[in-house]
Amino acid sequence: MRILMISAEAPPLHRAGALVDVLDALPQELRERGHEVSVVLPFYREIRENSLVEINDTGVTVDIRVGEKNYVAEYFEGRTPSGVQLFFVRCDEFFDRPEIYGEHGAAYEDNATRFIFFNKAAIELARRLTPAPQILHLHDWAAALIPVYIHAHNLPFATVLTIHRLAEQGSFWGLDFALTNLPQRFFSLRGVEFFGRLNFLKAGIVFADRVTSVSEHHKQEILQPEGGYELDVVLRENAHKLSGILHGADYARWDPATDPLLPAHFECEKLWGKMICRDALLANLGLAPAPRGPVFGMVTRVVAEKGFGILTPLFDRLLTDDVRLIILGEGDPAFETALAIAARRYPSRFAYRRHFDERLAHLIQAGSDITLIPSRFEPSGLIAMYSLRYGAIPVAHASGGIQEIVQDYDPTLEPSESGYGFLYYDYSSEAFWDSIKRARALFRDRAVWTGLIRRAMEREFSWSAAAQRYEELYRSLVRETEIAA
Repeated sequence: MRILMISAEAPPLHRAGALVDVLDALPQELRERGHEVSVVLPFYREIRENSLVEINDTGVTVDIRVGEKNYVAEYFEGRTPSGVQLFFVRCDEFFDRPEIYGEHGAAYEDNATRFIFFNKAAIELARRLTPAPQILHLHDWAAALIPVYIHAHNLPFATVLTIHRLAEQGSFWGLDFALTNLPQRFFSLRGVEFFGRLNFLKAGIVFADRVTSVSEHHKQEILQPEGGYELDVVLRENAHKLSGILHGADYARWDPATDPLLPAHFECEKLWGKMICRDALLANLGLAPAPRGPVFGMVTRVVAEKGFGILTPLFDRLLTDDVRLIILGEGDPAFETALAIAARRYPSRFAYRRHFDERLAHLIQAGSDITLIPSRFEPSGLIAMYSLRYGAIPVAHASGGIQEIVQDYDPTLEPSESGYGFLYYDYSSEAFWDSIKRARALFRDRAVWTGLIRRAMEREFSWSAAAQRYEELYRSLVRETEIAA
C-alpha cells in the first residue's frame, strides 16, 4: 500500500515528545513490511539549519490560497537513514521561526493561517505524487483539516486521523473560518464549528474515515467527559470509526545495550553500566554524588497536563530527603519559573534543563533509578516504555497507556509476578507522594530493587504489533474505496 503521513512534527526535528518518535518508528516499520511510506512536514528553520538529512529541492512550487491571499509552497525532499522518504513544505513567512507553535509560552497569532496553508499544501503534494498515495495518515490537530478538504472536493484518498494530544485541538476564532476557503455550510455543528470557533481536531474527527487513539485505555478515557476535553460528545458520535492502538517503543534508538549516546552500556543481567551512567549523569549536572539515595528523572513537556500541578507542591518534601531530581523539558513559563527557583534552592539535589538535548535525554533514562510520570493523561505511555527498558522504575498516574504498560508492585505476590512500577489512581499530590514513598522505601532493599529493574528491562513493546494493526486498518479502507469505486 502507498501511505502518506502528514504531521507538524516528525524527524529530522530533534524534540522531546511522542509524536516525533512515532513519526520516526512507524513509517520505518511499515516500510519494512513492504509498504511505500512517505512523510510530509513543514520546512522549519531548525530543519534547514541543523538537519543531518540531505535535502533537495524538487523544483515544484504551488500557489496556495488562504482566505484572500495567495502564498507559494515550495517542496523539498530527503530520506531518513532507514530509507523513508521525507517531503518538506517550504514557506518562510510561516515556518522560518525559532519554534513550531509559538514562543515564550504564547502561540503564534497566525497559527490558523500557517496550518491551513500546510494542510492545503500537503493535499496538493498528494495530488501530484505518482503513483498516488492510497492512504493519508494525519497526526494531531495541525493536519486534521485535511479530511474536510478531501470530502469537500471529492478527492480519491482514504484518511486516518491519529489523536496523540487531545488537549491541543487547534481551536481558533470563528472568523478564521474564512481562511479555509471552504463553503459556508461546513461551519456548522456537523462540520468544523465547535462552540462558535473553528476547531481543527473536531473537524478531523467528523470527516476522517477512521480515527485512532494511541492506546485502548486512552480511547476509553477520551469517550468520557473527564478525559474528553469537551470533545467527548463528538467522539462518542463517531465511536464506530474510533479504535485504540497501543504504540511501540523504538528500540533501535532506545536500548541501553547499544545506545551510542551513553558512557556505558548495560543489560538486565549486567547492570554495572547503569551505575556508570548514574554517576556520569550526576557529574554532568553538578549534583552531589552522595548520599546514594534514588535519582528521579523526567524528560517531558513542562505543562499542567504532564502533572506539574501536583508535582511542584511536593518539592520541599521530596528534596529535603537524600534524593536527586532531574527534569528536562520546556513548556508553561509559570512551571518553568517554579522549576528554576527550586533548582536554585536545592542546587546539589535538583537540576532543571529547559532546552532539549538528546544526549542528556538518553543519559537521564539510563542514570535514573526512578522515572516520575504524574501526567493527568498519558495517552500512549511511551516514556514509560523507554524507562522500563533502561531500568528506571516508573512512579506513574494510572492513566491511558500506562495501565497497559506498567504493572504495580505488589509485595504479596511471588517475585516473578510482583510488578515493576508504582501506580496511583487518585490524581492528587498526596496520592502521588504515597507512591513516591513506596518506591523510596523499597529502593533501600537492593536485592528486591534489582529484581524490579530486571523485570522492567525484560518487558517488550515493539512496533511490530502496532504496525500490524495499522496495516489491517489501511487494508480495510482500501477495500472500502475499491468497492465504492
